[in-house]
Amino acid sequence: MRNYIIADNQELTRFALESLLQKDEENVVYRAFDKARLVELLKENESAVVLLDYTLFDFADEDQLLIIAERFNLSNWILISDDLTPQFIRRVVYSSHQFSVVYKDGPLSEVREALSAVNRHTRYLSQRALESIITQQQQEEETPNILTTTEMEIVKAIALGKTTKEMPSGFRASTQSRLTARTSSASWASTQRTKRLNTRSVRG
Repeated sequence: MRNYIIADNQELTRFALESLLQKDEENVVYRAFDKARLVELLKENESAVVLLDYTLFDFADEDQLLIIAERFNLSNWILISDDLTPQFIRRVVYSSHQFSVVYKDGPLSEVREALSAVNRHTRYLSQRALESIITQQQQEEETPNILTTTEMEIVKAIALGKTTKEMPSGFRASTQSRLTARTSSASWASTQRTKRLNTRSVRG
């Protein structure tokens, strides 16, 4: 048996999720229509699975979401939305292993896979969510080529449910630092070349 909290204010989606969850008669399904009620239900069911449409809920920002998830650290969260920004997905996924991500316009099989994953105490990131993270990382680079082997290992580790804190010692440097290292190195090299040119001009 597992307790579920549906935090989705779109009636059609809420009905579909309830129908899917209630196929197992042992499941207990609750509804939350705002953040206050969600917190009340989590107090009573600390290890519940929350199915949340973040874009239709009354969270001020992702910080509020992460604070509540951290407070109820036995809970699991499946984010189900029409659209989530790459920045939001990366922030939430990198911050906590409690979050899975699927999209409402994706196949139903992804929702089932996400539910199965959280019941195995792992998380599920849809292919679209992973691609969103990778694309965002590439766009932040001056020369957006393919990710390095290290960067790909980081993304794979996150997909398996690890946070940056849980990665092996070789990956403990922050993900953001790793992804911007090439840009920083290029900027440093450019600065050094400029200094050398200025020195030559003064000597000349």
